[in-house]
Amino acid sequence: MRVLHCSDVHVTEDPKRTGFFRRGPRFWMSWYELMVEGRAQAFSQAPETIRAIVREADRHAVDHLVLSGDLTSSALSSEFAGASSALGPLVGDPRRCTVIPGNHDCHHPAAIQEKRFEAHFGALLQSDLPVHARIGPWPLVRLLGDGLAVIALHSSLLPSIPGVSYGRLGPRQLEGLRAAIADPALNGRAVLVVVHHAPRRANGTPDKLSHRLLDADALLALLPGPRFAVLHGHIHRRYYHPATPTRPHLFGAGSSTQAGREGYWLIDIEGGTVRGGSAYPLAAHS
Repeated sequence: MRVLHCSDVHVTEDPKRTGFFRRGPRFWMSWYELMVEGRAQAFSQAPETIRAIVREADRHAVDHLVLSGDLTSSALSSEFAGASSALGPLVGDPRRCTVIPGNHDCHHPAAIQEKRFEAHFGALLQSDLPVHARIGPWPLVRLLGDGLAVIALHSSLLPSIPGVSYGRLGPRQLEGLRAAIADPALNGRAVLVVVHHAPRRANGTPDKLSHRLLDADALLALLPGPRFAVLHGHIHRRYYHPATPTRPHLFGAGSSTQAGREGYWLIDIEGGTVRGGSAYPLAAHS
């Protein structure tokens, strides 16, 4: 089987359209990042790039597409709608697509209270083994073919301090993951665990405290060896750490739609094992 992994697509509404004050205090802190540092411009073509990635999935005869969070820049309803539209029919087909929220998709209380992610991607929140869900639908388990299981986790939360973007799975999700892995339905299957926050940086070290997955070590301890892989985003660099006997493969998809860094991973699964992956730059939208 073959899986396409992308992340951090950041569909971004032009801040000038909604105005500075209408977005609220948590957005005000990101104004400099969007307008001065140029993030809004860097992701101005995100919907078109997502559509190009979907076409690439068809070209490569991919069995499943994984998007590991940060569909939006500011968790606006219009941004979720743009990401959903760009993914097309995939948003209604859990056999072909898995999508999780990232920290930008939980950017402020209104997005969570109004369930904006669920409103646009609810069809993808069906689990084949709902008995293992502990917090809402998470962990969400998808059994694909005879040799693959995808387990989606939710590491993003609303930090008490705006501007801090660490993630946490928590003991309940980790217990659910442990139970899912032990389920006989997963016997003989490779397991791809999807989480937004990066367990390790490109150099192999933990991320800085304000940006890291706080319980990364507990997650990795549950996933020993090449049967397992963690697919993540959050850090806008594409990189890979191969599995060891005590640790899974780690695939960081970077930011798949950022201007000049567009791309994705193709990950191959065979015989209940993750065989590795290849990084593909996306040179054009045509």
